[in-house]
Amino acid sequence: MSIAIPHVLAVDDDVDMRGAVVRYLASNDMRVTAFGSGSEMEQVLAREAVDCILLDLKLPDEDGLVIARRLREQRSIPILVLTGRADEADRVMGLELGADDYMTKPFSLRELLARVRALLRRVTLHANLGERLGKVRLLRFEGWELNLRLPRLKSPDGKEQALPQGEFTLLTALLSSPQRILSRSQLIEHSHVYDDEIYDRSIDVQILRLRRRIEVNPSQPKLIVTERGAGYIFTAPVQAL
Repeated sequence: MSIAIPHVLAVDDDVDMRGAVVRYLASNDMRVTAFGSGSEMEQVLAREAVDCILLDLKLPDEDGLVIARRLREQRSIPILVLTGRADEADRVMGLELGADDYMTKPFSLRELLARVRALLRRVTLHANLGERLGKVRLLRFEGWELNLRLPRLKSPDGKEQALPQGEFTLLTALLSSPQRILSRSQLIEHSHVYDDEIYDRSIDVQILRLRRRIEVNPSQPKLIVTERGAGYIFTAPVQAL
């Protein structure tokens, strides 16, 4: 992935929209290549590195949902789909096919920039986390063991329990940065949750469930501590095995 100057590919058959996106993102230190069809997009992908794709689902030559499915099968590039306000079914389908985020038209260019930057940060964060944990099998803390391969959590008395994916991802994020405050934006990037309101509720629920699993007294947590206004911190040392 390009770090200094991210390369964003914008695919939209609206000439005015493409121009506005190119100008705005370029003025914010991004390189933007814009086309009006899926076939032109494929030509760029065949010869250049691309860090993020903005994909309109209504294209003249091919259904954007078909393109989204093909992109996800072949590549891991973040995809932000663009749809009309009435196209809720397409938005849902796009996310189910593997798109990372969506925006409805008309949208704020400022918000578009924020969402693109969030996707780019998420890719970097997950790459760094994957590199750190790639050779790690277990994370051990306070007598507990989290098996990263299964995933399962073993208590100090040897009892094992399978973790739901959301709790496993969140606990892995906390254990990968022990004794360090993780903001809500960092946790959302780890947990692949994209809507801020849904995220606020779901993270709180998952934190509560994790505390019930590993804390001696969940109502007075000592391991997963809330830093008011900042996020959460996992207070214990963690050993990687």
